[in-house]
Amino acid sequence: MNASKGQAGGPKGANPKAGGKKPDAPKAGAPKAAAAKAEAAPKAAAKPAPKAEAKPAPKVEAPKAEAPKAAAPKAAGNQINETAAEKAAQGVFKRRLVGRVKSDKMDKTVVVEVVRSKMDPVYKKYVRVRKSYKAHDEENAYKVGDRVEIIEHRPLSKLKRWKVVNLVERAVQE
Repeated sequence: MNASKGQAGGPKGANPKAGGKKPDAPKAGAPKAAAAKAEAAPKAAAKPAPKAEAKPAPKVEAPKAEAPKAAAPKAAGNQINETAAEKAAQGVFKRRLVGRVKSDKMDKTVVVEVVRSKMDPVYKKYVRVRKSYKAHDEENAYKVGDRVEIIEHRPLSKLKRWKVVNLVERAVQE
């Protein structure tokens, strides 16, 4: 019966399951694809036109004589701001935090606890959040209770990525 179904269904090429091709499918799809390419071609041609419009804009830039004039007042201005801008341009910006020394038992290392306020997402109240950082102390100069400023630094050990910059306040000695 399978043979009779194959013959009754029409020519062998019309049945895709039998290994044949659909006679109308490629013909119907080809004009659509050509039409889509034809539509895409004007769009692609339209894209370079804005690029051509964008090219004259750099040519019409302000005269280069004005740029040095703008740079001259900066040099005459505050040098501290200029160096900060230069450092920012070089990517040298490092975070600075202030906290209390929690431990000084390690050699050339202190543990600094930084406290900050954070709003609780549920209760909308400010809560104190504490975080400890291991910081490098070259001379073992800082003691427990001292308030110090630390700055980001390259990794010095497994957990030590901060360095003590200066003493903000000495701990009260009893």
